[in-house]
Amino acid sequence: MIEAQPSRTALRVALRRAAHQLHDAQPLVFDDPLAVRILGPEYAQELANTPDAERRPFSAALRAFMVARARLAEDALAAGYRDDGVRQYLVLGAGLDTFAYRNPYADVRVFEVDHPATQAWKREMLAAAAIAVPSSVTHVAVDFEQQSLREELAAAGFDFAAPTMTAWLGVVPYLTREAFRATVQLLRSFGGRSGVVFDYSLPREALPEREQLMLDSMMDRVRLAGEPFRLFFMPEELRQELHAAGLEVVEDLDGASRWIVAARQGWKGLSCGDVR
Repeated sequence: MIEAQPSRTALRVALRRAAHQLHDAQPLVFDDPLAVRILGPEYAQELANTPDAERRPFSAALRAFMVARARLAEDALAAGYRDDGVRQYLVLGAGLDTFAYRNPYADVRVFEVDHPATQAWKREMLAAAAIAVPSSVTHVAVDFEQQSLREELAAAGFDFAAPTMTAWLGVVPYLTREAFRATVQLLRSFGGRSGVVFDYSLPREALPEREQLMLDSMMDRVRLAGEPFRLFFMPEELRQELHAAGLEVVEDLDGASRWIVAARQGWKGLSCGDVR
């Protein structure tokens, strides 16, 4: 991302999650009562002008993907809380994610990690929207070019031995391979029956023609925002990367459903899917 500026892609994700609350049919896939509120009046007109699926089918499909992965992450946390003793939720690349401010679990600590500029912008948005910041959330500002994620989490009081669910959404395609490997190794070190939910992108040549055009459009937009895609995986290549880190793939959603990664790391395994 552009130094000292909040992430523009984080804003686009937040707008799509808010549009889902306003324009998609009930029952919603992902019910987020703070998604519209955190954006404030500044973006009300843009949300009102959200095109319908017939006029912009790609936009509607991308919105569906984003709300589905968010729902999956929070469902994974609920399952981990119920079954695996998970009491920490780590949100990597938190953007304007609102879970920490509507957290239904009194004993779950939430650690939100993001670039300092994006995190400062989010805190301004929260204050402007009069959304209270509970004591159960810790903001961890990390400049990944200059700081260690492990060291900053440790300084923030993160318990590496505790079972943890991690949401790592919309981040992997923007990473270098080295940064991806370093983060996987960090997740690998968490204790108990920990889990992670993340998404990844297939290389352009692996996609059918229509999806190549969709990917081209998305890549152009994020490049102009100063946040280009860098990292792509074929499923078997990703499986090998995770195996080398000591992780066993549990589930990689494919075909029409291969958009999302759901992962259980309690037995040192992950499951994964691409962002088609």
